[in-house]
Amino acid sequence: MQLTEISDQIEAMGINVVALTYDSVETLKTVQEDQDIQFPLLHDEEVTIVNAFGIRNLDYEPGHRIHGIPYPGIFLIDPNGVIKAKFAEERYQDRPPFDDILEAISEL
Repeated sequence: MQLTEISDQIEAMGINVVALTYDSVETLKTVQEDQDIQFPLLHDEEVTIVNAFGIRNLDYEPGHRIHGIPYPGIFLIDPNGVIKAKFAEERYQDRPPFDDILEAISEL
């Protein structure tokens, strides 16, 4: 998980890091242990939160192995639940530039 590369820097700036995925709880536990991820991995198997944020990639039909996958992105959300910045990519293989994320955090 690429976010692990900058999670310590983000947390040092006073920001909590979490990841949201539609993977099963068992998969999340395995990934967290195998990759030594120190921040919470949130489970959204029914893609309720993904749909609420409007970030579901609709290119994949039901039955496809990645049906329900969200667009990769990072949201900076304040303690009141207000989105202060959003970074997103169209392809699930791509991730937002970390330098842009760190700059946005420093401007909060």
